Amino acid sequence: MGGRAKKVELELRGRSLEIFIYLLRRGEPLGVREVQRALGLSSPSVAFHHLEKLHSLGVVRKDESGSYQVVDNVDISLLQAFVRVGRLLLPRMVFYASFFTTFTALYLVLEYPSLNIFALTLGLAASVFTWFEAYRAWRRRPW
Repeated sequence: MGGRAKKVELELRGRSLEIFIYLLRRGEPLGVREVQRALGLSSPSVAFHHLEKLHSLGVVRKDESGSYQVVDNVDISLLQAFVRVGRLLLPRMVFYASFFTTFTALYLVLEYPSLNIFALTLGLAASVFTWFEAYRAWRRRPW
């Protein structure tokens, strides 16, 4: 991990992380007051402090109107287990779990009379384990 990435990992905690996640989920430029109201911060100056901290870390950019938006190429290890889909941040394992579940169900439907117990067991085990890991990732989410 490079020096900049390590600094971001160390600094991106608590309220700053919460604000970063909020900006990431919204996906649009937001002003200080919008962030303050949405997250119930005590004052605009608290929101400004955290937004400027994120700006100095290089994970958000500030436009000429004073609005902040997440930089597109941010690589934060806390979020590597998640994928952004619209406004949602979903665990990556959801896609693997969906894949295994879908193919196991297709196997059941298409091969019903002559099922191979080994193939069925493998498909069911893969589905169960990946759904379990997706659930664990969701429970450990940093926000």
